[in-house]
Amino acid sequence: MKRTLINIIQIWMTEMTEIMRDKGILVFIIFVPLCYPLLYSYVYTNEVVRDVPFAVIDDCNSTTSREFVRKMDATPDARFVARCHDVAEAQQLLKESKIYGVLRIPKTFSQDIWRGEQTTVGLYCNMSSLLYYKALLLAANNVSLDMNRDIKVEKYLHPSTREDEEISRMPVEYDYISLYNPQSGFAAFLIPPVLMLIIQQTLFLGIGMSMGNQREKCLAHMLPKRKWYRRPFDIVTGKAIFYFVLYLLMAIYMYTAVTKWFGLPNLGDYWVFLRFIIPYILACIFMAMVLSVLVYRREDCIMLFVFLSVPLLFMSGISWPGSEIPAFWKWVSWLFPSTFGMNGYLRIMGNGASIADVRHEYIGLWCQVAVYATLACVMYGLRLKAIVKRLSSADARMRIYQEKTT
Repeated sequence: MKRTLINIIQIWMTEMTEIMRDKGILVFIIFVPLCYPLLYSYVYTNEVVRDVPFAVIDDCNSTTSREFVRKMDATPDARFVARCHDVAEAQQLLKESKIYGVLRIPKTFSQDIWRGEQTTVGLYCNMSSLLYYKALLLAANNVSLDMNRDIKVEKYLHPSTREDEEISRMPVEYDYISLYNPQSGFAAFLIPPVLMLIIQQTLFLGIGMSMGNQREKCLAHMLPKRKWYRRPFDIVTGKAIFYFVLYLLMAIYMYTAVTKWFGLPNLGDYWVFLRFIIPYILACIFMAMVLSVLVYRREDCIMLFVFLSVPLLFMSGISWPGSEIPAFWKWVSWLFPSTFGMNGYLRIMGNGASIADVRHEYIGLWCQVAVYATLACVMYGLRLKAIVKRLSSADARMRIYQEKTT
C-alpha cells in the first residue's frame, strides 16, 4: 500500500512537471478553460435580438396602415428604417443586409376592416437567421392582436364606460412569465451546457496531446521509462489526480465567477453542483485516457477531438429536442460524459434541481467513471506488457550480439 501511494505521488508530480513545461498543453488545459467561457458569455451578453431593421411596402397608405407600422416600430423587437415603393426596391435592401424583413400592407387593408371583413398583412423575412425572423414575427403578431382588440371594442361592443372597455379588450387577464429564463435569452439557454462541453473537450485535447508527446519522446512507447510507471492502477490514478484537481478549480470558477459576472441563471445549490461535477470530471478524464490510445503525434488530438464539439452539442438534446433525435445517435451520445453533464448541469443551474432530480444523469456519469477507469487500466496494462516484451527482446538480442563478438 505504501509503495502504491509513493508511485501515485511520483506519477502525479512527473505529470505536473512535464505539462507545466509544455506551452502547447497549457494553452488547452488552462488558457482555454479560463478564457473561452468569458468569450462566449460576452458574445451573448445581450441575450436577445432587439430593433431588427425592416422596411414597409404600404400600398394602402391610410391612417390605419400607418398606425400598424408605427406600433410595430414602437415594439422593442423591430425598427422601421425604410419605406419602399415596390418589391424590387425591398429586395435590394435585403441583399445589402440593410434590412432583415419586409412588411407589406395590401391596398384594401383599411377597406376590409371597415367592411367587417378579414384582411391580411404580409411579412417577408430573411431566413438566414431565425432570430431575426422570430423578432419580426413576434412584433407583427403582437401589433395584430392589439389592433384586433381595438377594432372589436370600437366597432362591435360599444362599451359604456372605460372599465367596460378594458374588460372587453381583455376578458381574461394574463401575465406572461418565462420560467427559468426570465429574459428568454440565448445566453441563459446556451452558455451553461457549453461550459460543460469546454471541460470535456479541453481534457480530451490536453490528455491527448500529452500522450502524443510521450509517444514521440519515447519512440512509440506510450509511457515514460521510469521505475514507478510499472502498475496500470498507479499510472491511471496518478495522472487523473493532477487533471482532477485542476479542472475542479476550473469548474468552480465557471460556476461562480462566470455565472455572476454575466448574470446567468443560478438557482442551484453549491453542494449539489460539487456532488455532480466530481463524477463528470472523472468520467471526462478517464475517457480522454482511453481515447488517447488513438493519438500517436501531438497534432493528432486536434484532428480527432475538436470536430466533435458541434455534434455532441446537437446530440445532447440541448439545442435540438432529445425526443426528435434518432435512437442510434441517442445511444452514441450516451457514450460521452458531456451528454449527461450538460443536461444535469443545465437543470441544476436553471431549475434548481437536486441530485434526486438529476438521478439519471448522476448514475450515468458514475457508470462511465467505472467503465472508462477500467478500460484505461486495461489499456495501460497492455502497453506495459508490450514495452516489457520489447525491452526483453532487445536485451536478448544484445546478449546474443555480445556472445558472438566475444
